[in-house]
Amino acid sequence: MFRIILIGFFLSTLNISAQNNTGYWQQHVDYTMSVDMNVKNFKYKGKQELIYTNNSPDSLSQVFYHLYFNAFQPGSEMDVRSRNIVDPDPRVLDRINQLSPKEIGYLRVSSLKQNKQEVTYQVAGTILEVNLHTPIAPGEKVTFSMEFDGQVPNQIRRSGRNNKEGVALSMTQWYPKMAEYDFEGWHADPYIAREFHGVWGNFDVTITIEKDYIIGGSGYLQNPQEIGYGYEKPGTEIKRKGKKLSWHFIAPNVHDFTWAADPEYIHDVVKMTDGPTLHFLYKNKKENIENWKKLQPKSVDLMNYFSQNIGKYPYDQYSIIQGGDGGMEYAMCTLITGERSYGSLVGVTAHEMAHAWFQHILATNESKHEWMDEGFTSYISTLAMNEIMQENKKNPLDGMYQGYFQLANSGLEQPQSTHADRYTRNGIYGASAYAKGAVFMAQLGYIIGEENLSKTIKQYFDSWKFKHPTPNDFKRIAEKISGMQLDWYLTDWTQTTNTIDYSIKEVLENGDKTTVTLERIGIMPMPIDVYIEYTDGTQESFYIPLRIMRAEKNNPFPSIKRTILSDWTWTSPTYTMDIINPKSKIKSITIDPHYKMADINSANNRFSQ
Repeated sequence: MFRIILIGFFLSTLNISAQNNTGYWQQHVDYTMSVDMNVKNFKYKGKQELIYTNNSPDSLSQVFYHLYFNAFQPGSEMDVRSRNIVDPDPRVLDRINQLSPKEIGYLRVSSLKQNKQEVTYQVAGTILEVNLHTPIAPGEKVTFSMEFDGQVPNQIRRSGRNNKEGVALSMTQWYPKMAEYDFEGWHADPYIAREFHGVWGNFDVTITIEKDYIIGGSGYLQNPQEIGYGYEKPGTEIKRKGKKLSWHFIAPNVHDFTWAADPEYIHDVVKMTDGPTLHFLYKNKKENIENWKKLQPKSVDLMNYFSQNIGKYPYDQYSIIQGGDGGMEYAMCTLITGERSYGSLVGVTAHEMAHAWFQHILATNESKHEWMDEGFTSYISTLAMNEIMQENKKNPLDGMYQGYFQLANSGLEQPQSTHADRYTRNGIYGASAYAKGAVFMAQLGYIIGEENLSKTIKQYFDSWKFKHPTPNDFKRIAEKISGMQLDWYLTDWTQTTNTIDYSIKEVLENGDKTTVTLERIGIMPMPIDVYIEYTDGTQESFYIPLRIMRAEKNNPFPSIKRTILSDWTWTSPTYTMDIINPKSKIKSITIDPHYKMADINSANNRFSQ
């Protein structure tokens, strides 16, 4: 997979190899950008200097940039897809097709040079295809200098102007962005409203805009003494000269840069005791202020929860900003719609903040492994909400399991290895990425034990932060923590639509014993927990390991006597076990009574009399 070891910062943090038998490498970018925004016509001019470091073992004769705003034009791939898919996103529908020339979005490159020499390029929808005049050799740095023009589209999907809540500018994916090149090659996917993938690097961004606009987003503001609006030190007198202000931000070690701006933002700042400074920017509307104020201490709780259960948040700042069209994670910030009930506001913040770990620090390729990002985020944010909002649910992830069961029984499921753009329906993509992705993690706790799962998540973060982990990288850590072989689990769950279905087929009196026959009906095998409740109120459990795991988990309930039985091979459809008690003393026999295994038909998991 990967062939050379990355130098510098990443060499010092490398300790586990990825999906190959050699070393890990990744590309690096350093952006310096300036943009001048006209808030009357929503057009802007930009300059970009990009220092690109080729850490790959390959010579590159081409590079590719994303031009995301070009998706917001009639006839774009996003537009055509939305008008032809069975269940279009209600936020998109045919709205792109109805945009006038003054309402569309675009990014137009007027000049592009490689080391001060002009290069040839052409636009293919949302991708800029660049032919280099000189290949970039392994280990070489080159400088790309670009001038570009942009127009902010009417707010339709994530990006845009004047969203439904009146936020002026939601500036996400707003600049020509270098595509990622990795061990698989270039990832120059067209933008059709799905997910993103970016190159790690540093951003130095200057935004010039009318002086009454307040900006929040990625990075640390470098000139608060000129800007104010809550960024200045208390008691500082700010004198804003001229009609415009230039906001200067630096965002280190990120793979994207986002900002939002509005003249009516309230800007609140919460400094955590042992954590980042939290910024809250939201519209000054009387009916929303109370909820946004109440959100702030809960955001502190969420930041602490994720830092304790995944790994310490590595930046000094995180911003929660009203904007966009729902909720979407970005580097060091999130954009969420803000006219919500208090519970909904906390819920969307929990989910998007968790993405700061499972996408903007652990930067999986969302287009190819969307379930790792959305599923892992859904898993941890659901647990966080249960604790922080004191929901006290016995099984807080039950909703995720139910979502998966609906998917598995729909007849429309596609494997999770499906590219995010290739799902036949939006609903199937959502259920697979969010619900089935969360169940992958929760069910892993059933397989390897909750303590090992907790250790796996933390080790995964420590080993792969600021990199691009793959499914195999996560699996390998789980294997090393648990001592189990888990390739079967990753393969069956994510690369097939095989389902789990076990049943208690037969319970027979056998002298002073009871013989129980279990049946595997579904294709996907699992280790099995069987719990017996006797008529005198006592309990006993039996654990049937799956042979291809080559190990057993610890007893999840040490207070209950457990017997480890012989392995169940995946080729055998049935398994027979003996209970050293007559049938008359048995009140019930249950497979997985705590519903941690995603058995699509739990009705046949129980025998009682």
